[in-house]
Amino acid sequence: MTLDLHGGRLGILAGGGDLPKEIIEYCQSHSIECYAVYFKGQSDDDRLDSVDHDVVRLGQTQKTLNLLKKHDCTHIVFAGSIRRPSLFDLKPDLRTAKFFTKLGMGAAGDDRLLRAVRAELEKEGFLVLGAHDILPDILTPEGLLTDVSPDTRDWEDIKSAYHILEKTGELDIGQGCIVQHGLVLGIEAIEGTDALIERCGYHKRSGGGGSLVKRLKPGQDMLMDIPTVGELTVEKLKNAGLKGMALEAGKSQILNLSETISAANAAGLFIVGFTADEL
Repeated sequence: MTLDLHGGRLGILAGGGDLPKEIIEYCQSHSIECYAVYFKGQSDDDRLDSVDHDVVRLGQTQKTLNLLKKHDCTHIVFAGSIRRPSLFDLKPDLRTAKFFTKLGMGAAGDDRLLRAVRAELEKEGFLVLGAHDILPDILTPEGLLTDVSPDTRDWEDIKSAYHILEKTGELDIGQGCIVQHGLVLGIEAIEGTDALIERCGYHKRSGGGGSLVKRLKPGQDMLMDIPTVGELTVEKLKNAGLKGMALEAGKSQILNLSETISAANAAGLFIVGFTADEL
């Protein structure tokens, strides 16, 4: 079913990675009016020419809101990764400074921050959507997706990582964890999944195995930032010498699903979508 914006326009707040491109291409192929705000130093500049857009600096909240309204956007989607800057690097405008003051940014995790951003957008009259509201089949299916499957030892690692993320998620820390033979190689923090995998490749023990697990934090807002993987994740896992990844079915997303599965099969890695009940 084609997304119905009721005569409005979709505003895409575009970060890095392939997700903004996928959303833009879907909108263009389905005659959905869209406009993108790219963030300087964060978004992939090679995609700028494909859609009506403007480029702003992170921290220019009022300018961003004005541009979204100027281009008749009624719905907003966050797409792609954003590297979180320090307040010193951010150079916030007055609207952003007031927002941070109200939030009390001293120890705000990503989910708390994004919930507050969503509230600000909704206060301005925008309807916030998730990428899964736009792209069909982006949510991780349940079950084994690849030719290679996790063995008993892999499942023990997956279960361990899942329960570790339950605890760290309560503290609004990360969505990913890598465990090998019961040993925690790393937990995702501000560096992101790709850097986590690279780091864990240096700490991997002999004997094979090693599983990346990604899941939602308890109570996390699915419209803003859910666990995401793609072909690059597969490449990073292969280069790190790890065995595969397990994702929370229906609560995580796989970019370019068929291509990602094909890449995992070619690399001899597993991808599995699990449910909480299984673990």
